[in-house]
Amino acid sequence: MMDKKFADEFATDWVESWNAHNLPRILSHYADDFEMSSPVISKIADEPSGTLKGKEKIGNYWAKALQLTPELHFNLLATLVGVNSITLYYEGARGLSAEVFHFNQDGKVFKAYAHYV
Repeated sequence: MMDKKFADEFATDWVESWNAHNLPRILSHYADDFEMSSPVISKIADEPSGTLKGKEKIGNYWAKALQLTPELHFNLLATLVGVNSITLYYEGARGLSAEVFHFNQDGKVFKAYAHYV
């Protein structure tokens, strides 16, 4: 079961990491072989499936995304807790957004899904 305290701490650090545009800190939340799905991946990373796997590929994608959006800033609206997962609902560069994070036994994200309005 996901712990509310862990979820809130994760959410705070995740948002602060993105708002600081600190890629190593952002990536520290994820397992080495994590998988990320987002409709933006197909546009920025030229990956039609919308899914990337591994810190190197996703780190390159996020580095490019941060470069393309220098004003990027997230405003956390809610942290939703599930079974071994968290959903962050926030306002970002694309408006209202939600990201779902699935965690492994080490407390690292191994799968993430981004959703946008």
